[in-house]
Amino acid sequence: MEDLLLDNPVIASVKDDAGLDAALRSECPVVFLLYGSVLTVPSLVERLKDAGKTVLVNVDLVEGFVAKEIVVQFVREKTGADGILSSKAALVKAARAHGLLGVHRFFLVDSFSYHNLGRQIAISKPDYVEILPGCVPRVITWLRADVDVPIIAGGLVCDKDDVVAALGAGAAAIASSNTDVWAM
Repeated sequence: MEDLLLDNPVIASVKDDAGLDAALRSECPVVFLLYGSVLTVPSLVERLKDAGKTVLVNVDLVEGFVAKEIVVQFVREKTGADGILSSKAALVKAARAHGLLGVHRFFLVDSFSYHNLGRQIAISKPDYVEILPGCVPRVITWLRADVDVPIIAGGLVCDKDDVVAALGAGAAAIASSNTDVWAM
């Protein structure tokens, strides 16, 4: 995924069928699938994979999934996805153990959540860390100094200025559901 993000550091975050259709038409090579159910995720991933996309499923948001390792096994065996996103360290760790990419999502709402990040990364050993909101370049700069995992800035990345600021602060990529951002 790292090579894909070097050429196009914008990740399409898809949260509904309209977003899925837009992602299929987009030039974004990486897609974060943020919706679906245990019944629909396999076919949603298949559509994206057929379009040549690298697909990571947010297992925290899929209806019918629970925060247990069996969900990671399901994603690997039944969907063909390339990886998962989760705010749960154990699931990201399980993804890596099962040969999937693991993106550990963090919602940074205060200094406590920021300072807890290092301990969680030590447990999950993710391929990437996604921080939300991603529109805070100062925090991205701090995080780059504190962790050696590539950072994805996600959430509230609304326009080109946000993309440029996040990348300039050291993010490896940005993730957005805003289709206007995908075309940048």
